[in-house]
Amino acid sequence: MKHGILDIIPRSFRKRSLWVALTIFIRALLNFVGLAMLVPVLVLILDTDAIHESSRLQWIYEVLGFTSDEWFVVAVCAAVVGVIVLKCLINLGLYTAERNFIYDLYRFLSRRLYIDYHNRGLSFIKSSNSSLLTRNVNVVCLTFVIGVLRPLASIASEIMLFLLLFVALACYNIVAALLVIAIFIPAAWLYITMVRQKLNNYGDIENKAQRAKMRSVIDTYRGYSDLEVCNAFPSMLRRFDESMNEVVSVRLKNATISTLPQMFTEIGLALGLVVMVLLNLGFEGSSIKILFGIFAIAALRLMPSVRSIMSAWASLRYNRYTIDIIRDAHIDDIDPSIDDTTERMRFEREIRIDNISFRFDDGEQDVISDLSLGIRKGERVGIRGRSGAGKTTLFNLMLGFFEPSNGAIYVDDEQLCPENRRRWLNIVGYVSQNVFLTDGTLLENIALGVPSEHIDRDRLDKAIDMADLREFIDSLPQGVDTPAGECGNRLSGGQRQRIGIARALYKEAEILFFDEATSSLDNDTEQNINNAIEQLSKHNKELTIIVIAHRESSLDCCDRILTLEANE
Repeated sequence: MKHGILDIIPRSFRKRSLWVALTIFIRALLNFVGLAMLVPVLVLILDTDAIHESSRLQWIYEVLGFTSDEWFVVAVCAAVVGVIVLKCLINLGLYTAERNFIYDLYRFLSRRLYIDYHNRGLSFIKSSNSSLLTRNVNVVCLTFVIGVLRPLASIASEIMLFLLLFVALACYNIVAALLVIAIFIPAAWLYITMVRQKLNNYGDIENKAQRAKMRSVIDTYRGYSDLEVCNAFPSMLRRFDESMNEVVSVRLKNATISTLPQMFTEIGLALGLVVMVLLNLGFEGSSIKILFGIFAIAALRLMPSVRSIMSAWASLRYNRYTIDIIRDAHIDDIDPSIDDTTERMRFEREIRIDNISFRFDDGEQDVISDLSLGIRKGERVGIRGRSGAGKTTLFNLMLGFFEPSNGAIYVDDEQLCPENRRRWLNIVGYVSQNVFLTDGTLLENIALGVPSEHIDRDRLDKAIDMADLREFIDSLPQGVDTPAGECGNRLSGGQRQRIGIARALYKEAEILFFDEATSSLDNDTEQNINNAIEQLSKHNKELTIIVIAHRESSLDCCDRILTLEANE
């Protein structure tokens, strides 16, 4: 297939996919057997004398020792029911195996993409659309397995059943078999011709509209205050409505298309039955009735089969856009490993920045150029400069989130690189202007990333006291188990900063980075935070503190101050 659906299945799933293909064939065969089992019942209903006219039925009759035709008919019916029940149970088991394969693959793809986007680093995340990444991880992977792979399996199974039925019917009566082909093949071809391009377009349109709708919702809740002050919610609502209208419009059109397979197959079946009636006019006898009955059974079973093929094909075309997204991700090339080591980098002397330069991939000039700096262990260093001077970029370089275009950063004599970044970050604490808080409790936010059952309560209490949070937490009815609210919306700016400090202290950080941590605070709160930083430094002489700030007052606690100049 030109879009390479099978090629993008991860290598670790390909051997298993062969077994799934085998289950699809077995299911088709079982469905054929179940249908074939109805033929003896049909024969006995239409012609009871066939028991003794058919050599096979007569042989079974005699071997099993029947003396009554009525009991023989009852036994045949019971056997048919038993076989069909067994067939259904086996089919259920095979379908369960197929379903497990589909959802295991979904779990694999979604997890790999999630890890990959994380491992690509801060630069990739900042240059990407978060709603797009979120949709790819949470929605596209599921849509691919449900809307593409599962329909593909359905198509394969139903085509196999169709071929088996056609061959069996051709062996019995070639005219009836050709009539089946004349009914269903043109109906399927007409349907595919009519809707193919529409389905391609509808899937792409809905994907784009869903992304735009998601972005509108995220922006609305994230920027609630600004939107309200600027009376911008009506504009956001218009954007939301436009995207929603596109989604609904496309879904309505697709719903209409989804009814066409049933209409086409029912009309074809009706025409086929009429043709059979006309062909049989003037003929008498049970053989004609049996032929008509067999054709009716085959056609009635093939009708949902052909309808299923058309519907599955429509789903595959509608969700075709997911194929390109999954294929472009190169799932097999993604390194699924994550560095979760708790080992800490040794830091005894200094952090040395050695002649580093940095330029963004799409930048025309260096943000930082030929910068050298040494920061001794236990020193308090301030970094100031106007907007655009590269202060935050320098922090991201020192944290290991960006890699220098030239030069290097050393911790003692060990060069900072992606391979040792996790060990480096294990001794680092980071407090930004907008401290990240999960929608969890204060406890979970201070001991961020630590499972609740592994939290060291003594260390937690010590961090709370040193961050001067004790009075605030004790005033809360639920204490540290108080929910912080989404993005910490229940907390003041100063409280958020102190939680950031407590988080760094809980992990026993040896270096604290403060990135404009007090720039959004009032003077009194800023002074309180500065006093807290001063006290931290006094209690731990080996604690290294690096502060970015615009305001001179925020750098009062620093031993020396570095001024960054913006590149012109």
